[in-house]
This record gives sequence, structure tokens and C-alpha cells, in this order.
Amino acid sequence: MTRRPGRRPPLLRHLRGWVDPFVLAILAALLVGVAVPVPDTVHAVLDSTSAVAVSLLFLLYGARLPTREIGRSLRDWRLQGGLLVATFVLYPVAGVAVAFVATPFVGTGVATGLLCVSLLPSTVSSAIAFTSVARGDVAGAICGATVSNVAGLLLTPLLVLVLVSPSAPLGAGLDGADAGGLQTVLVQLLLPFAVGQVLQPWVGERLRRAPWLTRLVDRGTILLIVLTAVSGATAQGVWSGLTAGAVVALVAASAVLLVTMLAATWWGGRAAGLDDERRTTLMLCGSMKSLATGLPIVAALLPAATVGLVAVPIVVFHQLQLVVCSVLARRAAVRQG
Repeated sequence: MTRRPGRRPPLLRHLRGWVDPFVLAILAALLVGVAVPVPDTVHAVLDSTSAVAVSLLFLLYGARLPTREIGRSLRDWRLQGGLLVATFVLYPVAGVAVAFVATPFVGTGVATGLLCVSLLPSTVSSAIAFTSVARGDVAGAICGATVSNVAGLLLTPLLVLVLVSPSAPLGAGLDGADAGGLQTVLVQLLLPFAVGQVLQPWVGERLRRAPWLTRLVDRGTILLIVLTAVSGATAQGVWSGLTAGAVVALVAASAVLLVTMLAATWWGGRAAGLDDERRTTLMLCGSMKSLATGLPIVAALLPAATVGLVAVPIVVFHQLQLVVCSVLARRAAVRQG
């Protein structure tokens, strides 16, 4: 029997549902960065280009986001408060514990990346998409993810500077994460976002009708950051201590962190009196961490030599959460009939 033209083979369709092609591109950038260390002059150009791309990305974020969405998100205080507590209180506590236990198995740099994962804001597109699949509160997901990312522009840098400091056990060697790093975030991230908000009444609708533009800058920026950070780390020999055992330990630690937060948000939603729709939203949005927003923030705060190793847990956790949350979203949809 011949296959109809234009249709993907069943195996490809199955793989497409489990693996995000963009994350595969990130993993490819990681492999290239590991295998091909770039000269210092080329790396300096990549570093400057990355900084410009990050500022452009946050300018687009500000220009796309309707200001009224920030106000709307505050109405459901149980759901929105639960999302903020899960993202910026419970997650960091769990992250500190998991990173501390994992340090002997994965090393200080990768353990620091695990800690940084717990400090990131929630995803936007993935959380909203999974909430929709699970038949949760889509409007609440949109508002919650929006507030999480806006709040994360301030809270994530502050948490990184407090928890990932030169004096902290997990922060050994991260002497660049100081007040100068916060100033970089203010200039490189918050200022472009504020300018975007000023321009939003004039350009916001056009940008929202052309999501491909933000997606192109978004994904291009992430790939550029990963390639720049990892290739720089390769040139400085920071990968020498990352063994196959450390990779296995990293995946296991990421799974423990994710499962802990999935359980905490699901049962926490029940304790807060949320219905099933909003509990599902709290679980999916409160357990997911943003690669797109988070990695630029971490890259702006930490020394370039450290970002390569720190980026590895962020990428690993991102892929793991996509797979696990896609399964949970489908099960939730079946359960609700």
C-alpha cells in the first residue's frame, strides 16, 4: 500500500510528539561548541552579537505584551499567587537541596546549573500549550506565565545573586555574579523591555500578528548564546571533568527536581481549594522553567567561562519537562473526558 504524499511516516509523527526539534538544535549547538573551540577574536564577536540579540529579544517581549494583561493576571489571587510561590519560593528551596546532593556526582559547575534552573521564570508558549491540551484554565496560564516572566526579570537575577554568590558553596569561582551583573541585567534586559512597553500601543498588535518574528529572534538568540558559551568553555577546558556518570546523575537529579515540583503544585492546588482546571494550570505552569527567558538572564549574570557548564542542566531540564508534561497533559485531557 502506498503512503499518501505529504504525510509523515508514523515513526516520525511519533518522534515529533516526544522530541522538540528546537531542543535538538540546541543539543546540536552544544555538540558543535564542544567539538569546535573558536579563536578568542571570533569568540569576542560572538559575545557582542549575543548581547545585542538578547537586548533585541527583550525589546520584542515588551513590545508584544499588552500592558492590560499584567492587571488581568492579578484577579485570581489563588492561582496567580500559587504560581509565583511555586516558581520563586518552593522551586528555589527544592533546587538548593537537589543541587547540594548532586554536587559530588556532577561537579560544582553543573550543580550550579541545577540550582539556576530552579530560579528561572516559567515558560510561556509551552506552559500555555500544555494547559490547552490538558483542558486547563488557558486564560489563567496566559496571565500566570506573563506575570512570571515579568517578575522573573527582577526576581531571577536577585535570586541568582543571593544563592549563587562567591561565598556560597555552590558558587565557587562565580566571582562575576555581583552588583555589576545586576547592572548588566538592568541595562541589557529591563531597559529594552521597558522601551518595548512604551512602543507597545503602536507596534504591539502588528508583532502579535507576526509571532514568527519573535520566535525567530527567540530561538536564534538561544542558539547563539549556547554556541558562544559552550565553545568558550571548551577553549578553557571546562568540560574535562564532565563524565558519562555525571551526565546520568544530571538527568536523575533533574527528574527528581521536576517530579518534586509536579507533586508540590498538584497537591498544593488542592490545598488552596482550586478546581481541577486551575490545579492542572498550576501544576503545568508552576513546574516548567523557561529556557528562552532564563538562559539570557543567567548568561548576563555569570562569567562567560561558567555559562557553558551552567547551560547544560538548563537544556537537559527543558527537554525533560517537555516530555513529562506532554504525557501529563494528554492524561489530564483523557481523565476529563
